[in-house]
Amino acid sequence: MADTVTLDALNGADRAGFIAALDGIFEHAPFVAEAAFTERPFATVAALHAAMMRAVTRLPAEEQVAFIARHPDLAGKAARAGDIAPASVSEQAGLGLDRLPDEDYVRFERLNGAYRARFGFPFVICVRRQTRDAVLDAFERRLGNDRPAELAAALDEIGHITRLRLVEKVEGPGKPATAGRLSTHVLDTQRGGPADGVRIELYEVGRSARALLKEAHTNADGRTDAPLIGGGPLRAGRYELVFHVGAYFAARGLDLPEPAFLDAVPLRFGIAEPEGHYHVPLLVTPWSYSTYRGS
Repeated sequence: MADTVTLDALNGADRAGFIAALDGIFEHAPFVAEAAFTERPFATVAALHAAMMRAVTRLPAEEQVAFIARHPDLAGKAARAGDIAPASVSEQAGLGLDRLPDEDYVRFERLNGAYRARFGFPFVICVRRQTRDAVLDAFERRLGNDRPAELAAALDEIGHITRLRLVEKVEGPGKPATAGRLSTHVLDTQRGGPADGVRIELYEVGRSARALLKEAHTNADGRTDAPLIGGGPLRAGRYELVFHVGAYFAARGLDLPEPAFLDAVPLRFGIAEPEGHYHVPLLVTPWSYSTYRGS
């Protein structure tokens, strides 16, 4: 994405400058910025995005189909060759769709073909809000939709894609919510206080493997110094937190059996709200533990 621009500058720009500044937010669709230009001035970035989405949702259905058809296939030949819009290249690469094993490319090609045959336009999803498994699950699930429902789903996903692009491009008040947060803390309920120095690992759990995303230690408040994930949307999918409480309790010098009852405590959970706050704490003693979704 090109350099940022302020909302004030957009409000003061002429038509050509306004359209040029917002190029690439909506893929191959300068008419969107042109329509939004007539609604200036915008008090917030969210109002600007709403105006741009109105330009799309007010189109007749077949013109909406033509608009969606300008979007690239996921992990398709054009995407692998880099022959798509720069923002789409970056977004697909961020999920590793440019470097899949051959068998995964075959699966995406099969799904892309089935989807286009059923609906007449490409499958669109905001990959920055999904794990790879979640994308494939949505692909399979949405193939069961009827055409009006799927047209609405595609436009909703384009709203998420363009909202993220816009908040990165335009500086100004009232940005729409695009970031989620995953956090944790550990409470030693045997002692009645936070657990300091517990090693925590965060994994993304896929169909065939789990990948380590981050490793951290709790501080004196029993929390990590920074969120485990933050600064952008969470990726919908399945995750696992592993709390290495055995070493923590051993360091406290408690009179425990060998081997101790608890060592590494795994908590597996799902994320369904990419802009939500998921707080996954651990309440633990040497003999028990519990958790909940906190705030």
